[in-house]
Amino acid sequence: MPRLEVFQSLWAMELRRPDGIERSVEESFEMVAAAGYHGLAIDLGATDIESALKTRPLFEKHDLGCLINAFPRTIESLRPVLHMAKNFDARFVNIIGQVMPLSVEGMIPVVRAWIAMAEEEGVEIQFETHRNCITNDLFATLLLLDAVPEMRLCADLSHYVVDREFTYPISADDDALIQRVLARANSFQGRVAGREQIQLQIGFPQHRKWLDLFARWWEDGFRLWRARAQEDSVLSFLCELGPPEYAITGPDGYELSDRWEEALQIRGRVDEIWAKLERDDASAA
Repeated sequence: MPRLEVFQSLWAMELRRPDGIERSVEESFEMVAAAGYHGLAIDLGATDIESALKTRPLFEKHDLGCLINAFPRTIESLRPVLHMAKNFDARFVNIIGQVMPLSVEGMIPVVRAWIAMAEEEGVEIQFETHRNCITNDLFATLLLLDAVPEMRLCADLSHYVVDREFTYPISADDDALIQRVLARANSFQGRVAGREQIQLQIGFPQHRKWLDLFARWWEDGFRLWRARAQEDSVLSFLCELGPPEYAITGPDGYELSDRWEEALQIRGRVDEIWAKLERDDASAA
């Protein structure tokens, strides 16, 4: 039966407080393991490969799975990340590609080169929907998906809500565009955005409508994934609530909410969605 694994981001464990107080990497691993997450994601936009390699014993010590977010600036610079992924037995490498041709025609050979490299190295890759990378724009990405049928996404929908300045309630046309992204998503990331802000505090009542919208999109995406999944397939969901300046701070420089608790709330919502889909499938059987 297909399974869900929920990960936490190591980058999202950073505090970046004005007083300089910071968790150690060891403390972050201990918290994530104690909370029952399936693993941690290494973000190579926040660290380098040499530093990331030092965390290998902590993954083993705490029996945590690994995801890797990569930001390759050239075609070939993805290769050492793929080698690292094999060393960590990572679930997949998530590409936020910094090679950014202006045209879709220029993007196609870049994406296909990375896909070919990943097949050569025997590592699964996905392309994250993300600003300031090859998938920066929703419209261009949809054209790219049409041109490269083998391309699979990691859906972080927060970037497209801000990128396109989606209004609420979401229009039928905009929702249809997101559904096309969901149909090609092999994993998901958990951050809730609004029309003008990339990371909303999900406990604030004025943001509840956006949380419910994202939860509905996650449910739609999970359902689409389950319809094509094999019996032993595993879906990854990454809680990725970034530290400041992703997280909004007040005039004292401190955050307005507790990101650790918010990530746990997102994880709980996602677990509920998955359980509902399992019940629905059981009822239909």
